[in-house]
Amino acid sequence: MDKNTLLSQLEALLSAETDPVANMANTAALLYHGLTGLNWAGFYLLKEGGLVLGPFQGKPACVRICLGRGVCGTAVQLRKTVCVPDVHLFPGHIACDSASQSELVIPLIKNGVILGVLDMDSPHKNYFSQEDRAFFEKAAEILLKNCCF
Repeated sequence: MDKNTLLSQLEALLSAETDPVANMANTAALLYHGLTGLNWAGFYLLKEGGLVLGPFQGKPACVRICLGRGVCGTAVQLRKTVCVPDVHLFPGHIACDSASQSELVIPLIKNGVILGVLDMDSPHKNYFSQEDRAFFEKAAEILLKNCCF
């Protein structure tokens, strides 16, 4: 599906709701089912000094991730998007699903506070482009705008 159409659908889907869990669940579902080439789409939330699994679509995932560990923990530590073309070359990668080959993680930051991450996995190496990065960052922005964290 066209990414601009997906962003419009996401805005419409989230605009009438402010609950973070409901909006993260619908965001994960829309992204996972609206795009090809993904094998996991979801969220990890910052709780008690670590990341805890949130709403997602895909196979079961790791429940807790330490800050600074794996792609998700690194994105939180750096407070910036991390795109990994080949997860097997990323030091400390956490293999929740052995089928995942590339990963894109966007930190969720609202009013200067990091809340968690949006995590996207693909079974294809070198899957995520700069255009994908901008798209998923915009999706995260839409989510944050419509949630009361």
